[in-house]
Amino acid sequence: MLSVHPAEARDRRLAGAVVVASTIAFLALAPFAKEPLAPVPAFIAIVQSALVLNDIITAVLLFGLFSTGRSRAILALATGYMFTAFAAIAHALTFPGLFQPGGLLGAGAQSTAWLYMFWHGGFPLFVIAYARLRGREGIDWPMAIRPSVAVSASVGVAFVAAAVVAAIATAGHDALPTLMVGKGYTTAYTAVVTTVWLLPVAALWTLWRLRPHSILDLWLVVVMCAWIFEIALSAGLNAGRFDVGFYAGRVFGFAAATFILAVLLLENGILYSRLADSYDAALAANRELDAFAYSVSHDLRAPVRAIKGFAQILEEDHGGAMSADGRKLLAAIRDGSERSGQLIEDLLEYAHLGRKPLATRRIELDALVKQTIDELREPARSRPIHFEVGTLGTAEADPVLLKRALANLLGNAMKFTRDKDPAVIEVGRREALDPVFYVKDNGVGFDMRDADRLFGVFQRLDSAREYEGTGVGLAIVQKVIERHGGEVWAESKPGAGATFYFTL
Repeated sequence: MLSVHPAEARDRRLAGAVVVASTIAFLALAPFAKEPLAPVPAFIAIVQSALVLNDIITAVLLFGLFSTGRSRAILALATGYMFTAFAAIAHALTFPGLFQPGGLLGAGAQSTAWLYMFWHGGFPLFVIAYARLRGREGIDWPMAIRPSVAVSASVGVAFVAAAVVAAIATAGHDALPTLMVGKGYTTAYTAVVTTVWLLPVAALWTLWRLRPHSILDLWLVVVMCAWIFEIALSAGLNAGRFDVGFYAGRVFGFAAATFILAVLLLENGILYSRLADSYDAALAANRELDAFAYSVSHDLRAPVRAIKGFAQILEEDHGGAMSADGRKLLAAIRDGSERSGQLIEDLLEYAHLGRKPLATRRIELDALVKQTIDELREPARSRPIHFEVGTLGTAEADPVLLKRALANLLGNAMKFTRDKDPAVIEVGRREALDPVFYVKDNGVGFDMRDADRLFGVFQRLDSAREYEGTGVGLAIVQKVIERHGGEVWAESKPGAGATFYFTL
């Protein structure tokens, strides 16, 4: 994603230009911050509505980004934007004269001012949390929790946090220090606003220390600069409500709420453009793949079949006249031709897997697994193999493709337990709500240091060299599972068997 991609020189120049322009505007407005202007309550309604809308859309886009990368940092930032949206709603509802002379929610004379402080002090804390999480292990460390659960919890946390500060500022306003007298500020106000102003400064410093800066980091720096200017104009340098600083600060706040939204919307547009280009490239690649598959089917299958057929004829008609070495070499030719034929079939199947439309339906996994086991057990009846099949339930899947994946997993388990007496192969389901299925064996296992090569095409681990196979089976499994929107992974120890897990 572009938002987490390292910022380039042009990105830094653009962000720097926005900061310079904002600084010039701030310096030009600061001397006039106390100049009174006509009260326009509708201005607050318009700006607050726009802020809420911007913040919610930004949070939604960030939640989408989180769902892709499972980044804790992105989730913290999205929570921050949801908090600002809820806090801005509460601030507007309590603003004197906007809906009622004294504001809604049981607001007191200090409620709106305190909500502004909580709102503008709270968001930088979420930005600091983002920066701290982003700085761990270079880029970030992903979450294992389901995105829907994490997003729901995030929205809940933001709502509760905003509700708590709203309750403190309204129901508990009598216990809070007095910040405003009429339209002017008190001494306590200066101490509070200074503390609040220092929080975005701390967030800015924390973001600046990140290396390398992503595009999102860079624009969050711009946001914090605008946030600092807003607090200074609308809550520090001005004399009260409805003066130049009050109005100008709201404009800076609206700009701050727009920067990240603009970056994310631009990113979505670029990604859609790249997706269209990728789709065109995929169509061209599919045409080339069709030609390749046709060539493989007709130009490679025929000679392989001829070699196998002639070897069989030689063995049947002249095998008796051959020496033991001759018959051994002839058997090697037949085995090699059979292996080559299987390799061609596996290659063609792998190439076509990503292009067949899924024919998904609700299937009984217990029956599908038992059917697959019965078909695989027949050629291996001379071996003692004990299958343990748990209650697997149902799933929405393509039965043909899923059966192929199960056949590869079970076939692998049978192959690598050939020296066990008996071989024990277990098929089960580990979780109920978001099920994880597994195929476990008591075979030779493998070293987890080789796990990154496990699902590669034509990749065979050192521990598998003496076993038959083409090295395509697990690649087919991975492609089938991924086409069903799932994941596949393995756990193993040498000599202690292997367990392959998958989701759908």
